[in-house]
Amino acid sequence: MFIFGVAVVFKLLSIQFIQGDKYKALATERIIKDVVIPANRGNVYSANGNLLATSVPKYDIRIDAITPTSKTFEKYLKPLCDSLSKYSGKSSNYYQKEIRKARANKNRYYLLARNIGYADYIRIRNFPLLNLGAFKGGLIVKQTTKREHPMGGIAQRTIGYERFDEDGNVTRPGIDGAYGIQYLRGKPGKRKKQKIGKGQWKPLSDANEIEPKDGYDVYTTINVNIQDIAHHALLEQLEKYKADHGCVVVMETKTGEVKAIANLGRNSLGNYYERRNYAVWESHEPGSTFKLMAITAALEDKVIDTSDVVDTEKGILTFYGKKVRDSKHGGYGKISISKAFEVSSNTGIVKAIDQAYGKKPSRFVDRLYDMSLNEKLGLPIIGESSPIIPDPRIKNKRWSGIALQWMAYGYGVSFTPLQTLTFYNAIANDGVMVKPQFLKEVKEFDKTIVPFEKEVINERICSKETVAKVQQLLKNVVEKKHGTGNKLYSENFSMAGKTGTCQKDYRDKEKLNYISSFAGYFPADNPKYSCIVVIHEPDKSVGYYGADVSGPVFKKIAQKIFTDTPIIDEVESLEVKSASTEKEYESFYKTAQTYKTIMPNVIGLPAMDAVALLENMDVDIKVKLNGSGIVKAQSIGKNIKLKNNQTVVLKAS
Repeated sequence: MFIFGVAVVFKLLSIQFIQGDKYKALATERIIKDVVIPANRGNVYSANGNLLATSVPKYDIRIDAITPTSKTFEKYLKPLCDSLSKYSGKSSNYYQKEIRKARANKNRYYLLARNIGYADYIRIRNFPLLNLGAFKGGLIVKQTTKREHPMGGIAQRTIGYERFDEDGNVTRPGIDGAYGIQYLRGKPGKRKKQKIGKGQWKPLSDANEIEPKDGYDVYTTINVNIQDIAHHALLEQLEKYKADHGCVVVMETKTGEVKAIANLGRNSLGNYYERRNYAVWESHEPGSTFKLMAITAALEDKVIDTSDVVDTEKGILTFYGKKVRDSKHGGYGKISISKAFEVSSNTGIVKAIDQAYGKKPSRFVDRLYDMSLNEKLGLPIIGESSPIIPDPRIKNKRWSGIALQWMAYGYGVSFTPLQTLTFYNAIANDGVMVKPQFLKEVKEFDKTIVPFEKEVINERICSKETVAKVQQLLKNVVEKKHGTGNKLYSENFSMAGKTGTCQKDYRDKEKLNYISSFAGYFPADNPKYSCIVVIHEPDKSVGYYGADVSGPVFKKIAQKIFTDTPIIDEVESLEVKSASTEKEYESFYKTAQTYKTIMPNVIGLPAMDAVALLENMDVDIKVKLNGSGIVKAQSIGKNIKLKNNQTVVLKAS
């Protein structure tokens, strides 16, 4: 027993003095840990300065019912419960009973309020007892952030997000995902928390060891006016033709700035929403819109001219037993290549390309490569598909005896809508191919951190002579009576473009469907914007030709941009932000600063700005926001004196 006692004493001394630091560190690690505090993610703004995505802080308020001394607890319990009663509507006796029960049960994590906004958080933490802080009052605050999109579903897929699942896997679609790590995410902070039992942890102090650094704000090229026009024009046509999905992109010709991008798909209930970023991701056979690329290549190689005559062979050509047909029964007879393009004659274009390149198809492919059609655009947004162009020198299933002829009218090749638009935009831009751009700048408050400039993909895709010829062809499609886009013609403003009607799933006649498209630019003589509209699987009983399905969307967008935002103005004139709006906001701000208890007029302000303005007044009011966008109505009129606990309802759209 003596020896055993000596051994125990020796072990105790060893643990205390020799291994003491090791076990103390282990114990501390188990009851105290460093918790990462996520930084506020930067905001995403439109080119107009409208908020597209923002991180809104939310708070859970709890109380450690054991921390306050008995004297402090008894002194402040009733005042605390009276304040909680006024806040929630529950009786003071209810809270007194629950908090006393929590103290008796040694509950160190009793919930008082969940998922509240900043204004309510400030109000509650100043209640009696809680205002003594974590050590004396037992205050526990848990802050989380929620990503919100004030414009709702408009352009939501392109604005994007960063989302983690339970396994830690991350998805980063859109602008928010593309620039999240580099600019938006910020740097996290650090705070120590202590384990209080049952897997629960509470902060050791009110202050953070390392304060989080908020992310930068990014300003996109999106114009909310044009985005709204594009979104609703597409939605209306999708509903009319009961189509599966579709997309629209509007791009500024000279800079490549994407002013609007809408991607709408139908769910099982028949409603449309931003399901996928079809404009960036979905690669498909373009059909007749590719005829522009084919004709441009042949003109540049000087193997054809627009005045050359081709025989459409009564609307049917046969290659290796496979037929190429015109949409017009009987064909168009002998016509010029110019007219073949205007009426979108499949046989006319195919015959011209076959005669020019039939003996050396690789020359045609090389010209397509020279025009950068085989390259991805290198977009920052994740998910861009690679272009597909069959090449006779590459031995695979893509090349066959009819590959050249099928390519001539848009089959066998594959491009995304944005890749197709980039080529059309290059024609509008006199041969200069620019990269589609989604960001204007990255800012920290009012300081520009990173400006984004125009990027040129190809200084000249073809000669000025060729550009001039195909520009005229695109004008003729709309302006000539026999052009496939003549229904879009308007005396008030000019447009140029090409219709496309492509069969989809044509290998199985039971699944046969169509892709309707229109790509072009406006005004025709001095292009300011290029645009593409692609609609998949319209109801065949209603209609499926590109001129009928997609063309009207293009025209409506062009028309509204002309009427709502005159084309003769500079790009900046399209901005919603104006001197009068700035002056009005300054007036509101001055009113709020001077009269801290008087209701300002917030109608016309962005909803998030209005909420921030009201929540920073010297009156404890609740702000309830219905809708998103711009404030259209307020429940309390301007200059009315506000009272504590009063609710202000804002309606926005």
